[in-house]
Formats: sequence, structure tokens, C-alpha cells
Amino acid sequence: MSDPSEAVEYFLQDIEYHGRNERTASAYRRVLLEFEEFLEDRFGKDPTEAEYRDCMAWTHELRAQHSDSTVATYASYLNRFYSYLERVGRYDDNPMTLVLEEMTESVETNPSRRDISLSEMRSFVETIRHPLHRAIVVTLLKTGIRAGELCNLELIDLHVDHDVQRWHPRAQISERPNALYISPEHEYGRESGGERRTASNKRKRETVVPVDEELQRALVRWFAIRPDSQSSAEPLFTGTVERWGKRLTPDIVHHIVEQYAREYGWYRTGGGAAENVTPHYFRHFFTTHLRDRTGDRGIVKYLRGDVASDVIDTYTHNWGDRVRETYLENIYTVTVSKGYVVK
Repeated sequence: MSDPSEAVEYFLQDIEYHGRNERTASAYRRVLLEFEEFLEDRFGKDPTEAEYRDCMAWTHELRAQHSDSTVATYASYLNRFYSYLERVGRYDDNPMTLVLEEMTESVETNPSRRDISLSEMRSFVETIRHPLHRAIVVTLLKTGIRAGELCNLELIDLHVDHDVQRWHPRAQISERPNALYISPEHEYGRESGGERRTASNKRKRETVVPVDEELQRALVRWFAIRPDSQSSAEPLFTGTVERWGKRLTPDIVHHIVEQYAREYGWYRTGGGAAENVTPHYFRHFFTTHLRDRTGDRGIVKYLRGDVASDVIDTYTHNWGDRVRETYLENIYTVTVSKGYVVK
């Protein structure tokens, strides 16, 4: 398999040898050749060079042209292709594994995910010392937002009642201290706030998530070392190494979480969603634990950004009385710090 087209051809021969009919083989061929053409035109790469970010870009491109079920089918074709390359030693890690996890939003009904208790999660978070890395993980665990949504956050999306707040928060939270605003506006590949985005916010309506003392403390520690941003949009989370002062991307967030999860024994190459802890697992953890504590699916769905527009208006207008109070009464803690009561 010396050139990229041969990788696809070998795979197509393989599925034919395994008894796939001509119609199925033709569908695989069409999708894989379209993917190959997309990579060449957009990134100047071939399929044997593609990374998670490239595969995610392709699925976003598909969403503009096809239904969700068709996108899922095409993604499964690509996943099988990279699984084949893994088996024959051409890939160390299937880049579609994380893409499929991001596409799966029914995590709260998935019984096969790793079961992690609060005490185990606290022990895991305590291993994370870097202020940026801890702020990322605590934000994901305490808000249930997606990795892409975290990357799209700006300074103005945060309002904390602390001296570190030296910027004016956006109007939607200006009268709501200790709150995080998640916009529905950002889309992959499109310019927003003067930047071309590397991820989409999948919400159809805005969401305001409360910020408790624990999350505020993690963010304040992060602000103590946060580099000056190179963007006028002032992203909340920026790089401290390779992308110094630049907005983080979903693949960087995945890499950070994978690094700590692998060291802790919660991530194994080839382990899949049932075994590995990823940013998307934290969304599952948030959903499961907060839903069990509150018994209120509506509020959890609002915070996740899953509810329809007619329902979300109810929670938006009743944010202070119902959402915030219920959240603060029931949200768990994920760190063990002096002077802070573990709930």
C-alpha cells in the first residue's frame, strides 16, 4: 500500500472477500473516494495521514448535505476503513473513534460506559496539577458542555463574582453573577467573533450554566497564568505551550484528557467508548450524577442544551429561581480542597 489510493483499494478488496455484496462495496467505494478527495482539497493530505480533526471536519461537511442517519452511515464506513488500517499495522489509533463518540448524544441511556464513582473521579482530578488542564476538566465535569463548546468560550461568556473579573460580561449574563453563557452561534469552519471556528456549538438556543465556588476556584487559578490572547475575541481557554495565547481546539482538549486518563488507567488504545475516559465521558458523568441527585430531567436537559425551544424558554425565564437554585443544591464536587466541604 505505497500510495493512498492503494489503501482504499486494499480495504475494498478485503470487504469483498468477507462477502459484502456489490451494492455495499460500491457504497463504501463512493464514500471513501469522496473522503479522499475532501482531504486532498481541504488539507492536502491522503487518508493515511488523516487525524481526528480532519475526520471531524469531514463529518461537519456532510451535515450540510445529508440527514443525520446518512452522516452516521458514512461515518461508520470510515470507521471500518480505519479499523482495517489499524489491524494491518498502518495506523496506531483509529481517528474515527473520538469522532463517533462526539456524534453520539444518547450517552445517558448507554449502559456500557465505565462506571466511575464520585470518590474515584475526585482522586483522578487530584492528579491534575496544571492550572489549565485542571480548569478544563473541572469545567467539563461541572457543566456537561462538549469539548467544542468549551473551546468556543470567550472571556465575555463568563461572569464571576471575583476580583479577577476585569472584563464586561455579555448582556445575557451581566445581571447574573457566577454564570457561564454558551452560545448557539458558533459553527465549524465559519467565522465568528473574527475567528474561523474549529468546532460547532450544537445547541439551537443559548444556555446559562451556574458557576459554583469549586469551578470558580479552578478558573481563578487558570487566570493567574493565562497568557495574553492573540485574538480580539479573547478566548477563555488558550494554549500555554505550542499554541501560546491561541484558542484551544477540540483535538488539544482530547489529547489533554487522554494524557491524564491513560496515566490513571482509564484509557487504552483501542478501548473504545465503553472503556475510555474522554471529554465526552465527562458529559455522560455530569448527566448521570446530576440527574440522579435532582430527579429533574428537564433541568439537566436544559443545562445539556438538549431541550426544545418551547421548553428552554421556561428554564431561561426561571433561571434564578429554579435552574440556579436546583443546580447549586445538587451539584457534586470533584476536588478535595482545604476549607471546602465535599458533597
